[in-house]
Amino acid sequence: MSDDAISDPIDMDTSAMAGIAAEGILLAGGMCAILLQVAHPAVARGVARHSNFTWRAMDRLRATMTYVYCMAFGNPEERRIIRDHVNRVHRGINGAGYNALDPDLQLWVAATLYHTSRMLYEDWVGHLDRDTAQAAYREYRVLGVVLQMRDDQWPPDEAAFRSYWDGMLDRLQVTDSARSVCHDLFHPRRLPAWMRAAMPLNRLITAGLLPARLREAYGIEWNARRARRFRALSTATRAIYPHLPRPIRQLPKTWYLRDMRRRLSAV
Repeated sequence: MSDDAISDPIDMDTSAMAGIAAEGILLAGGMCAILLQVAHPAVARGVARHSNFTWRAMDRLRATMTYVYCMAFGNPEERRIIRDHVNRVHRGINGAGYNALDPDLQLWVAATLYHTSRMLYEDWVGHLDRDTAQAAYREYRVLGVVLQMRDDQWPPDEAAFRSYWDGMLDRLQVTDSARSVCHDLFHPRRLPAWMRAAMPLNRLITAGLLPARLREAYGIEWNARRARRFRALSTATRAIYPHLPRPIRQLPKTWYLRDMRRRLSAV
């Protein structure tokens, strides 16, 4: 058990995590996180059989962001309701070679969310001081331990996490199911017009964030011209985004929490 393990993760303090998760720019890493997740063959099988990113991309986005924002900013009662809902959904996601209630798979999913959030925050928002970074790392485990992941499965510190992460990257395997999910992610339908217009940019960001081996395995186009565009985008984002007014930077968090609370009040 970690030093700050508590009896009920619903009550976990997530104030340091919230400082990272509040930044709307982190949504730019969402597709990268999903492709990292489904590079695990068991996750890919479950997602391919039970999710539909072509026609229900907005529903999937709302479900994921509601869960993340609730764990970072929700009160204990909201966390319990959302946890119970996710568990009900996950109980129906099982089959040959996959089970959404598998603690090891939940560890991997939580790890991808932490990794992409921390990477984008450090690259595009700002540097975290040592104490804040350590606290945020410990708190991000809430994404797994509120479900079935055991507290002691989360690596005890960031050095251990890097070892776990590197080991997982070496073992990942992009299957046909994963490539099917990638295609659906890159070519969704029923999106708002502004999101359709942003998809080429989102595909570029996703390609730039993925490890080269996985990018190649997914068959995602990458060349010197696209690499230059990605570097230019990163430079411009670092120069502009941190200076935007905080309410603008936190619009996604504000919207998803308001949407969650509206739906909960209607139950």
